[in-house]
Amino acid sequence: MGKYSTSAEWADVVPIPQNDGGPNPLAAIAYTEEYSEAMSYLRAVMAAHERSERVLKLTEHIIRMNPAHYTIWLYRANTLFDLQKQNQSNLEEDILEELKWLDGISLKHLKNYQIWHHRQNLLSALSTLPQTELPFLALMLSKDTKNYHVWSYRQWLVRHFALWDNNTEITYIESLLELDVRNNSAWNHRWFVLFGRDVDPKSGRGMDEVGNIIDEDLLDREVEFAKGKIRLAPQNQSPWNYLRGLLRKRGSLLECKEFAEEFVGDAEGEGCRSSHALDFVADCWVEKEEKEKAGKALELLAKRFDPIRRNYWNWKRGLLGLEAVEAGPLEA
Repeated sequence: MGKYSTSAEWADVVPIPQNDGGPNPLAAIAYTEEYSEAMSYLRAVMAAHERSERVLKLTEHIIRMNPAHYTIWLYRANTLFDLQKQNQSNLEEDILEELKWLDGISLKHLKNYQIWHHRQNLLSALSTLPQTELPFLALMLSKDTKNYHVWSYRQWLVRHFALWDNNTEITYIESLLELDVRNNSAWNHRWFVLFGRDVDPKSGRGMDEVGNIIDEDLLDREVEFAKGKIRLAPQNQSPWNYLRGLLRKRGSLLECKEFAEEFVGDAEGEGCRSSHALDFVADCWVEKEEKEKAGKALELLAKRFDPIRRNYWNWKRGLLGLEAVEAGPLEA
């Protein structure tokens, strides 16, 4: 006898068992009896379109057994909103109460997408950001600073609540980069906060590309910020990509050519401290139409400093009309 079949609260419900294709299914999933019973009762209440407190308890029970079941999360959200309308209760208070419960589930299942979609559904119904939300996200990211689901949700949060000018976001990002300058997720979020609102949702193009004025002071500040982080770890690709993105908004890499040359050593690559700097310098030479110098930089990358991607560097040489180079001594 199960939890629900012996409960007076559920005596009026006729459970609907899972149909795996007849009495002898080809590949039936070996669910536990507890899970099978709970799902049988959920199918019954869903078929009856029931929205009630007992349904919330049922969905909580199933979620604790299987937090990746998207249908359960969706039905729970619909039940919450319907109950709020039926009871005429305070929507914000109801959502905050749900968030408290959800926080515990989130901390137990760090990489669960459905949890974050449910959280987004909840906050979509609010006009202001709860004070507890950003501290909770900081707690989540302290467990895993590169949790994709948390970062994706945080980007949605910034856009939904218009946090573009909220210094809290930039301050928080800078604290993460102080801890780990190689945190590519933090670099990505910094770009999103500073430049994401300038993206045209319809075309996907930056607004500066379709006629808006570029904020030169912002670009100057961010160029210097990227340079400072590059000096800390020259072989860290993230700030080099960030720097390229900034300079692309101005249409040229050349203003930082001398900076990049600080890390590439001499013409033969002696003293080179960053393959990313060498790649940057190669693109600067291409921009200056100095294809032989660009080709030499690409040759050094292919032979000595990034031979694992030799085919890529040779492809770039081919774009310049130059021949492919063979494996260097470090790869032989």
